[in-house]
Amino acid sequence: MRVGTAIMLGSAASNQTGAAVGAHAFDTIGPAGVVAVRQFVAAAVLLPVARPDPRRFTWAQWWPTLLLGLVFATMNLSLYTAVDRIGLGLAVTLEFLGPLAVALAGSRGRIDLLCAAGAGIGVYVLVLPSGSSDWTGIGCGLLAACCWASYILLNRLLGARLPGLQAPAAATTVSALLAVPVMVTLLAQGRMTTTALLYAIGAGVLSSVVPYAADLIALRRVPARYFGVVSSVHPVFAALAGLILLGQVLAVHEWIGIAVVVAVNVVAVRQNAAIDLSPP
Repeated sequence: MRVGTAIMLGSAASNQTGAAVGAHAFDTIGPAGVVAVRQFVAAAVLLPVARPDPRRFTWAQWWPTLLLGLVFATMNLSLYTAVDRIGLGLAVTLEFLGPLAVALAGSRGRIDLLCAAGAGIGVYVLVLPSGSSDWTGIGCGLLAACCWASYILLNRLLGARLPGLQAPAAATTVSALLAVPVMVTLLAQGRMTTTALLYAIGAGVLSSVVPYAADLIALRRVPARYFGVVSSVHPVFAALAGLILLGQVLAVHEWIGIAVVVAVNVVAVRQNAAIDLSPP
């Protein structure tokens, strides 16, 4: 269990460090450029490992795969846009509402209702809405949350229809194909500099390759519910990565909001049936 915990914590740290590294390329190629490179990196790693054969896919396998590819692209773009506008810690905390919503969905228990109320309070304290709030950035964070929830549900469905890593490999390829126009535009404009490309590749390796491998190993050692509890460190690690690597200093109320959301998620996951909260 200790080894599994260490692997999960390393995966979370790598994931959020990768997001911070990718943010360094925003000024040059924008969030869309970083997302495009990240999808190509993920596809380059997953395809040789999973080796899906699309010619053998049935329509029942194809439609959720295509939808998952769209979810990958939308989630990463909305998250990175939120990171660019409101900072890494706030963006990831808002995104984490997605798996929390899945954990609470359909429940009528008293504790679950309290968790839902607690999450709302945590977000309010985190954001402290006002006329100067960046509503576009907040909206992008919430869109990323919806995508993460969709990812969980689609992954459950595809897990029963495709073996191994074929589903994420095929879906990542779809999202990479969707990113081709972005790459072509950036290359045509001469914006894809070596430095920006290296930052984006770093984001792909740290936020996709390492977590994919680490989470797969961890899930063989620990129960899925325990995995979900430990995944609650993502907003905390995101805030720390933003502070250390991007100089994004959070206010006291923002730290309190993150703490509330994390605590609510721990209670919700322990209370409900196990779900895989691993980020794509």
